[in-house]
Amino acid sequence: MREIIAQALKTALKAQDKRRTSTLRLINAAIQDRDIAHRGIGKDPVSDEEIMLILAKMVKQREESAKAFEEGNRLELAAQERDEIVIIRDFMPKQLGDEDVKQACQAVIDEVGADGLRDMGRCMNALKDKYAGKMDFSKASGIVKTMLQ
Repeated sequence: MREIIAQALKTALKAQDKRRTSTLRLINAAIQDRDIAHRGIGKDPVSDEEIMLILAKMVKQREESAKAFEEGNRLELAAQERDEIVIIRDFMPKQLGDEDVKQACQAVIDEVGADGLRDMGRCMNALKDKYAGKMDFSKASGIVKTMLQ
């Protein structure tokens, strides 16, 4: 994953694509920050799965920022955030559709043997293990909650 991002950065630099270059540098910085944090506690550098989680977090942050900019009538900044979201999503696996998310939630509930809301944490952990970066876990949480009630 790191190599893919590094290669994309080189390509963006050669093409003089300023938006893509700055976004890719932000991605690299977030990964390096996590590497440094891991080194401090004696862990290995981040894995590809952890990189996917970092990217998902970056997308979520930008969605929230874009919404705040729109509410503040700063449409040019909101558009900038949305452009960054598109670039970041290029490196993430395709997101599951709503129906696929429901099926995945039901499969995990059956697999875990969940029969009530007290099992929600186990279900969400199983979903995060299996579908890291492939679904919006806040939506999935609502689906699992309704299925468990």
